Amino acid sequence: MRVVYMGTPDFAVKPLEALIENGYEVVGVFTQPDKPVGRKAVLTPPAVKVIAQENNIKVFQPESLKNGEGVRILEELQPDVVIVVAYGKILPKDFLEFAEYGCINIHGSILPEYRGAAPIQWTVLNGEEFAGVTSMQMNEGLDTGDILIVEKTPVEENETSGDLYERLTVLGADVLLKTLTAIKEGTLNPKKQDDSKSSYTKMLDKSLSQIDWNAQAQVVHNTIRGLDPWPVALTRFEGKNLKLFRSRLLSGEYNKPAGSVFINKEGICVVCGDKKAVLITEVQLEGKKRMSASDFSRGAKLSDGVIFDS
Repeated sequence: MRVVYMGTPDFAVKPLEALIENGYEVVGVFTQPDKPVGRKAVLTPPAVKVIAQENNIKVFQPESLKNGEGVRILEELQPDVVIVVAYGKILPKDFLEFAEYGCINIHGSILPEYRGAAPIQWTVLNGEEFAGVTSMQMNEGLDTGDILIVEKTPVEENETSGDLYERLTVLGADVLLKTLTAIKEGTLNPKKQDDSKSSYTKMLDKSLSQIDWNAQAQVVHNTIRGLDPWPVALTRFEGKNLKLFRSRLLSGEYNKPAGSVFINKEGICVVCGDKKAVLITEVQLEGKKRMSASDFSRGAKLSDGVIFDS
């Protein structure tokens, strides 16, 4: 089976590697143009491009697919199927319909829930019990095509979106291989999505980062782990931003104002609006390095009774 692969970030690497390792003929890879990264704006290739070049696969980085350039490339490559994993651009109708088996998307949610951007992060932010990966026959809508295969996995209590992201990229590779096997065997059973159960996520940005300590502890915990590794939850301490990484819920209730700090040997504990508390184990003060919350509390001489700003 001749495969064209489309993907850009780390999430798209494992599925591409799975295709290569399982003997699929990957005849070309589409990915986003190289972008400047870091303070020195070093031009850096997408993760998928690196893997493709290591395996001597042709790489294409068109600025747009709407001008016919994408279809021209497909005419050259003649794929049987196009696989799309976090590519980052809308595909035009003629592109979607070019290959015999069309374009199949590997999406990091249990569709029709969490269509759109950042589905993994919003799964954690919203405290969902389960996450998953769906393979979908793409159409012109945004994640609205027929569902092919769905695999679910429980979300662990203290799992960050970064942790879940790593697990789902492996699951995504598995779902992709199962989908292609089903295509070859003729056993796929596409199902229409129930639009009444759909939800769309929005892009993450730094406006979500400020913790409201008046919220319930579970909401605070979900925010800290959901925004880790980016854009990261934060609070204010002595006029500076204090980034918060890794947390867990504490048992019991605490008759203290929201935002009140108390210290234990594992880190910094903060009381929330429902009188329950979260334990934070890693932090980073503005202008400083990331460190354990225990080391930070000792160095900053943080003591019981301090109140973090909301």
